Amino acid sequence: DAGFGLESLPGIVLGSPEGGDGGSGGLDVLSLGREGIIILEMSDLGIIDGEGPDLIVFENAFSGWLETGYVAVSQDGETWHEWPCEADNSEAGFPGCAGTESVLMNSDSDIDPTDLSATGGDAFDLADLGIDKARYVRIRDSGLNEHAYGGITGGFDLDAIMVTNWEVLDGED
Repeated sequence: DAGFGLESLPGIVLGSPEGGDGGSGGLDVLSLGREGIIILEMSDLGIIDGEGPDLIVFENAFSGWLETGYVAVSQDGETWHEWPCEADNSEAGFPGCAGTESVLMNSDSDIDPTDLSATGGDAFDLADLGIDKARYVRIRDSGLNEHAYGGITGGFDLDAIMVTNWEVLDGED
């Protein structure tokens, strides 16, 4: 079930998240499919460890239909640092995974994009991994996504990522 939104790459995963009204998931997404992976390179702005979360990942989470994913970052595209994700722990709300929080904002929103209570999405802090900066983001579908009403889902649907702490890259990294 991978590929929904493929014809709109890369724009479909760049720019503002496009959540639906009232926190409902939108369809401006790229479906990674079961155990699918996407790697995004930051070419102008790098992610740095700063105050609070440094990265927010938006997946079109619908009530009762969560598609979790593992998030990792790298400075060189070869050595990866992955946040722990309990993709098999639905009772605890899938701690550490992306794809658990509704997308509350869209390109028409007039809200502070760094206010998690207003934006939605899943936040990640480089300090939790003990690293100072990253240039690449990898999102990998957990492969453990089951619809609350039965059946297997099509995998993680990436809406957007947002870097909340960044630096301008000088081309030397």
